[in-house]
Amino acid sequence: MSLMGSLYVGTSGLQTGQNALNTTAHNMSNIDTTGYTRQQVQQGTRYYNTISKTASANSYQQIGLGVNYSQVKQVRDYFLDKTYRRESGRSAFYEASVAAVEEVEDLFQELQGQTFSGSIKNLWESVQELAKDPSNSVNQGVFIQRCNEFITRGQAVYQGLCEYQDNLNFKIGQQVDKINEYGKEIRDLNVQILKIEAGDVEHANDLRDQRNQLLDELSSMANISYYEDVDGNVIVQLEGNDFVKEDSINEIGLYEDELTGFYTPYWVKFADNTKNPPDITGAHVYDMTQTISMDTNTDIGSLKSMLFARGDHRATYKDLEDKTVYNRDISQSVIMNVQAEFDRLINGVVTGINKVLKEAAENAGSYPNSTYLRDSNGDPYQVFNMVAEEKDASGNVIDNFSIENIVINGELKQAPSLLGFIRPSDDKADQDTANKLKEVFTTESYTLNPNVETKTNLVNYYDNLVSQVANTGSVMRGISENQQLTVDNTAAAREQIVGVSSDEELSNMIMFQNAYNAASRYINVISEMLEHVIATLGT
Repeated sequence: MSLMGSLYVGTSGLQTGQNALNTTAHNMSNIDTTGYTRQQVQQGTRYYNTISKTASANSYQQIGLGVNYSQVKQVRDYFLDKTYRRESGRSAFYEASVAAVEEVEDLFQELQGQTFSGSIKNLWESVQELAKDPSNSVNQGVFIQRCNEFITRGQAVYQGLCEYQDNLNFKIGQQVDKINEYGKEIRDLNVQILKIEAGDVEHANDLRDQRNQLLDELSSMANISYYEDVDGNVIVQLEGNDFVKEDSINEIGLYEDELTGFYTPYWVKFADNTKNPPDITGAHVYDMTQTISMDTNTDIGSLKSMLFARGDHRATYKDLEDKTVYNRDISQSVIMNVQAEFDRLINGVVTGINKVLKEAAENAGSYPNSTYLRDSNGDPYQVFNMVAEEKDASGNVIDNFSIENIVINGELKQAPSLLGFIRPSDDKADQDTANKLKEVFTTESYTLNPNVETKTNLVNYYDNLVSQVANTGSVMRGISENQQLTVDNTAAAREQIVGVSSDEELSNMIMFQNAYNAASRYINVISEMLEHVIATLGT
């Protein structure tokens, strides 16, 4: 090999050593950068010059032209990436569920310094005192006062649940906007990466890091699947539908319900946008009737969790009347389930007390000109009235004593002694009616929901409801903690591959620096030899 040709070997060593040092320095400078993937130098051989071809020789006589800096590749594990993103989405799902349960627990535990259970206890105690002496005006006044306190605090708790629904709804809107934003960024990165890598010379590793980080973020919000095509584009599917496809994106829209204001995510591409509001039939992103299960991977993504926790309306006791409807629409929603069960407690107390007073007034109607437990219009006194009356097709008033439609009788609130509780038959205290009021609270005829078979009374109903929420929270927290442990372990395993190790990079830096120095000394030797040959021939 000629001395001039030998310079190619030294030059290639210098270039490759310098590029390898640059890559190592790039790794070191991004050691704490979120989403950065360790880059690794791949080297190959340059072309060989053939000196001679001899038939008797085992191989041709060739001289190499040095080392080639072939590419800088990212060190990633596809299966760990896939596992991490799936488990991260599942962890985010249960984190959102735990947050919803904890919000309900906070509403039940404390309300302006007094727990709601105190209002139930006070009302029950007032009924007991009334039963001791029904004709006592003080007992009557305390009873009406406790009824008012019960409704006021109950409405505050229910309103808190509704406000949390609205808060979740706001977060749902924000998260859908964020998902669309991530989708657009992935689409733009696809275009940029394709331009850079079109010549098959340079690899857009830093842009790929940004895209992988977006996939990590997106996977925590929704159930995604993805693959990279031959051109380097990442194709993303979200909840089984195309989301990002090469240089296009199928955006998610938000349909706002006119009555509740609740958002429903839908695929804009599949909706009938010629109508106002658009017809989203068949365009829903999520099937809210599916059963949440790890086996079917339906428990992935914080967006889905918030949608299930929020529900699609303000639930009332009426949602518990049909078991099929309850299991389909209510049971998997933390907020709606509690709303419906809590409203049943309120409804049971309200309708029970009103029924006892109405029956007492009607039973006394057999006495001439009886005004017992009746107002100036001759109607039976009702402690609780409806804010807005609903009527059926025949014009009959429909009982709708849901918590937001209840108000204390203003006349009794001003003058509780109008109840009297003096029987017209013998002018004695109406002990029977007072005892029936006690039975309203002690009769075990209520269940929390259609799936619960054990019956309870109104005195213990609220405690059972709180226990149910606490048990749900305990289960959710257990799942969430275990899931977070899985995510942490997977992240640690992935970090062993994609993460930058300062010790390893320093070792590489020393190795590449020595290689660079060796190539430099090699060139110096060749240079000295050339100088010697030229000087010798010149003389």
